[in-house]
Amino acid sequence: MKNKPLPTPASHPTSFNIEAISKLEHDALNRRSAIERISEGIAAFAGSVAFVLLQLVFFVVWAGFNLKPFHGMKAFDPFPFGILALVISSESVFLTIFVLISQNRMSRHSERRSHLDLQVSMLAEQELTTMLKMQQKICEHLGINIDTAKKEVQGFSEATDVHKLASELEEKLPDSP
Repeated sequence: MKNKPLPTPASHPTSFNIEAISKLEHDALNRRSAIERISEGIAAFAGSVAFVLLQLVFFVVWAGFNLKPFHGMKAFDPFPFGILALVISSESVFLTIFVLISQNRMSRHSERRSHLDLQVSMLAEQELTTMLKMQQKICEHLGINIDTAKKEVQGFSEATDVHKLASELEEKLPDSP
């Protein structure tokens, strides 16, 4: 299969962004370990209607066989179904572990995305600050009166201190319960 050329940011920004995001997501999926892939597969199946139906059929057959065994056979797990309780408990423990492994991977992936978003936002802020400074200089050079907007622009044309912003947010946001 022949690879099609990637769009350039200048000619097709939306297509370029979609391709970039798609590549990031594919890379993240390919970085998963074998255990993570298996865990996610099991967690996905355990969260499906097919799994619920399979469990229901399993319980009905188990209970049916042990409450009214077939002709000439004895129940191997009579009521109150001690073996079934052990099987269900073990299954619950393992399913919980698989779900937690999947959630941990998704959390790490989400953190990476958040860091990427922060980096892009900081770059955009730096670019906008530089452009505002350039615009101010152009206006001054051309003799355009910007006194009315100068105070507003002045605040935006200074670099943003991320640490100061984070501290201010921490002070003003309510504590988690």
